[in-house]
Amino acid sequence: MDLSHTVLELIDFRSFSNLWYWIAIAVVWSSASHWVLGVPWDLALRAKRKGGQLEKDFQALVAINVNRILYTVDIAGMWLVGIVSFVLTGLAVMGFGYSVEFAQAVFLIALPMSFVGAMSVRTSRHIQGSDLEGDGLRKRLARHRLGVQVIGMISIFVTSLWGMYQNLVVSPLG
Repeated sequence: MDLSHTVLELIDFRSFSNLWYWIAIAVVWSSASHWVLGVPWDLALRAKRKGGQLEKDFQALVAINVNRILYTVDIAGMWLVGIVSFVLTGLAVMGFGYSVEFAQAVFLIALPMSFVGAMSVRTSRHIQGSDLEGDGLRKRLARHRLGVQVIGMISIFVTSLWGMYQNLVVSPLG
């Protein structure tokens, strides 16, 4: 094998057989699970354990991010729904209608992340409407985090099944 073949193998656009795609999926879902509404989960755990200033910082950071999310949704929510719907529809048509594997791969990450975004808006509205603090706030964020993890597990499972199918159909042996 020569160098150019090795380099082209490394940046292969056949997404489901590419190690970088699976690393990207792992990073996306671990980040989504760690950053709950933009707040690092370890801060929630440390605030529970130590209290005091950490608890105040945690509640302030949640309030800032909830207000930021809701401001964005209130100002540009309909536009965001339209743009995200357009992009997801385009990816689905290109990916599954025209068999573009890269579009399939991006769609299989973007669709579940759009559900996470909708969950974040719903959780933000609940937190703002309920004026949650302390353990109640942590429990609500923990429930949101569990929902993100469930969506992530289902997404990774479906993506891996679809990726195995694509690799078997497109493989040189098939």
